[in-house]
Amino acid sequence: MMEKMIFGRFIPGDSFVHKMDPRAKLVFVFAFILVVFIANNIPTYIALVVVTFFVIALSRIRLYFLINGLKPVMILMVFTFLIHVFFTKGGTVLIDWGIFNIQEEGVKQGIFISIRFLVLVFMTSILTLTTSPISITDGLETLLNPLKKIKVPVHELALMMSIALRFIPTLMDETDKIMKAQMARGSDVTSGTIKERLKAVVPLLIPLFVSAFKRAEDLATAMEVRGYRGGEGRTRYRQLKWSMRDTYALLLLVLFAVGLYYFRTTK
Repeated sequence: MMEKMIFGRFIPGDSFVHKMDPRAKLVFVFAFILVVFIANNIPTYIALVVVTFFVIALSRIRLYFLINGLKPVMILMVFTFLIHVFFTKGGTVLIDWGIFNIQEEGVKQGIFISIRFLVLVFMTSILTLTTSPISITDGLETLLNPLKKIKVPVHELALMMSIALRFIPTLMDETDKIMKAQMARGSDVTSGTIKERLKAVVPLLIPLFVSAFKRAEDLATAMEVRGYRGGEGRTRYRQLKWSMRDTYALLLLVLFAVGLYYFRTTK
């Protein structure tokens, strides 16, 4: 499962979304996260799903690949759905089996929250899949530049986020290798009781932490010997270029938000 994890990976491409300026994509995703909370009825949630799948189509990322890579996250979505189904009360009683009392409002809220969770995960995954870590760093640093006036270490914060995104797939691959090595030696974290699984995880975590610290040390050494001194006076090989497609994308998002609010207030 680890090798299928896609969060933090970058897939080069030539799609509309790939060509967008990283600043526009960051603003789009952050704004979309806020827009998602406007939805509160069936038409607005259907609109959210349609827009999300439209963006996926524009990115030319295969839906099967996206869903397959997000299976571990889907488990959390199913858990969230079940929590709402069993604990949110209101409306018509659908099932009444003693302690299992499922009501209409619980199912409704479970579906709505699951859709909200799904579109947020898809949209943020599209951001990392279509934008290289260095582009995300440059875009985030540019957007946060005004904070430099109040002595916020913008470059360092953007760099830390970029490194974190870059090393998520690396650590996942490392975890998969260690798991396979442990399984070859007779250890299996995928079967047995919960207590047995927890015991099997310990030999997995120790080499993983050692590997992570070793990679961090190697990265720090490499940056030091190359004369890295932070963002002060730093130049960039790749210059960010804002185009009309970026403006159109943000304008369409604004129009979508207005339409969503209209259908929310006239439900």
